[in-house]
Amino acid sequence: MVETDRGSLPFALIHGEALVACAAWALGEAGVTPIDLATSWEAVVQSGEPFVLHDPLCPMTPAGFIAACVEAAVAREAVVVGVRPVTDTVKTVEDGLVGRTLDRDDLLAVTSPIVLPPAVVAALDDQPAGDFATLTTALAARFPVTTLQAPPEGRRVADLDDVRLLEGLTAARR
Repeated sequence: MVETDRGSLPFALIHGEALVACAAWALGEAGVTPIDLATSWEAVVQSGEPFVLHDPLCPMTPAGFIAACVEAAVAREAVVVGVRPVTDTVKTVEDGLVGRTLDRDDLLAVTSPIVLPPAVVAALDDQPAGDFATLTTALAARFPVTTLQAPPEGRRVADLDDVRLLEGLTAARR
């Protein structure tokens, strides 16, 4: 579970539970073995297991989707990244002026999880963390990366308004 640089939002409530708790439960239901904060990266590498990074800001990501990402990472021997389609209008800025509109079909929003297959885990010097979009870019520079489209409930939240929206989206599925 990646909580670094996420402020207090992971501890906001959705359906009466902290986002971080919901995300942790999904990992458990997906069959992902949690590691203790004191576990060394060397021990993770020696386990020979894939490594799952899950963002508590994607608290309602279904366990079945997380498990499918782990399965794909192992089968493809590639980093697997959960993504969602971009629905906002995105413009370029050129010389301080608003430029052309980018085609949304060419864009993806990184969500969760990011799954590293064992070979990638072994090639890294330390446990990766941080912003998932930046991490995905860094991993793609070194390793094969594939994306899987997360279901709508796997969306990322950025503030309490997003949490309320996600809560409404997932209310009927509880």
